Amino acid sequence: MEGAKDLDRIVEDWSKDLTNVPIGPLGIIAMPGCEEIGKKINNWLMQWRDLNNCEFFDTEYFTVPGGDRDDFLIKAYCPRFGTGESKGMIKESVRGYDIYIIVDVTAYNITYKMYDMVVPMSPDDHYSDLKRIIAAIAGKAKRVNVIMPFLYESRQHRRTTRESLDCALALQELENMGVTNILTFDAHDPRVQNAIPLCGFENVMPTYQMLKALLRDVKDLRINKESMAVVAPDEGAVPRNIFYSSVLSLDMGMFYKRRDYTSIIDGRNPIVAHEYLGPDLEGKDIIVADDILSSGDSILDLAKELKKRKVNRIFPIVTFAFFTSGLEAFQEAYEQGLITKVISSNMTYRNPGLKDVKWFVEADISKYMAYLIATLNHDRSLNKLLNPYNRIKGLLDRYSAEQAASGIRLV
Repeated sequence: MEGAKDLDRIVEDWSKDLTNVPIGPLGIIAMPGCEEIGKKINNWLMQWRDLNNCEFFDTEYFTVPGGDRDDFLIKAYCPRFGTGESKGMIKESVRGYDIYIIVDVTAYNITYKMYDMVVPMSPDDHYSDLKRIIAAIAGKAKRVNVIMPFLYESRQHRRTTRESLDCALALQELENMGVTNILTFDAHDPRVQNAIPLCGFENVMPTYQMLKALLRDVKDLRINKESMAVVAPDEGAVPRNIFYSSVLSLDMGMFYKRRDYTSIIDGRNPIVAHEYLGPDLEGKDIIVADDILSSGDSILDLAKELKKRKVNRIFPIVTFAFFTSGLEAFQEAYEQGLITKVISSNMTYRNPGLKDVKWFVEADISKYMAYLIATLNHDRSLNKLLNPYNRIKGLLDRYSAEQAASGIRLV
């Protein structure tokens, strides 16, 4: 009997060793446009390491070659020739490393010179540079992981006629280049992962961080069915909004976008009308959750439809806010009372003008991304990190306690 207990103890200790020791020295490559969030992620990881954090960077970490680095960032860049051609270069050895490449394919602020013209980098350019850096690693790293918050070509995720399947092809290309894990956030359609069934693919939902940003900025929300509701902007956003309504215990409605499929304007079929299905919304604050705010026209049209139904405040929560048509329309909508706050993440490039407006709230996802990297680096399960239900419940309890302590009257 004692022998059996000793065996159990040995197996338990062995399992802990497997969990604690990293799969390899940690290296982070922040591609152009990701320098800011890359530094934030590195600072979190360095802070945990320097505190000898028992959750991730325990003493066994320092037994791994490369564990004593000054930081986790790896220097890499893609210089350009005069014709616009490029090559990937890594400025230090990555042999045996567990590499995490962070890339923002929407960082149009990054430019290069081609035939003496300044050219902004397109998503195609960023994706090509990602492949160049993977090629420069040349199989020397123990593992290559790609963190692509906005999934390249994710809006071209299915075929409806004679057209390309760009996202699926890109994922297969990364898999064929030896990428082990691909992490993305709030994919337009996560079913695109079916294109790479034998490759690690995580679609991470930053719901907790978005709600945390909203509750930090707006202190007088009444989170109950009588005062608040969740509305899906279209049928594709229903699963996302169902989670918000479930975790907040709120009723949910949805809009159906009736489109003109006989014409294409700016790459999409124009919206003819918004049809609403759901409970009465009069007098309620509204959360509208979506993955992408491109030009923002759909959100503003939706806000007008909601105001026709005599709602109170409107809070769009979007993972990626691009504002491709500028900020003027949203500033005007804010001044007219159509929207109250727009909450979005810092995982992609943001219009610099957003720093000066009162209606934009930024959710910092860097700590969450650092947790994901540290967990994967130590080959641990991501289950607790991917399911934020308990953390959101704790957040709501703290919010209610803060309201009670500050004497905010919610009547």
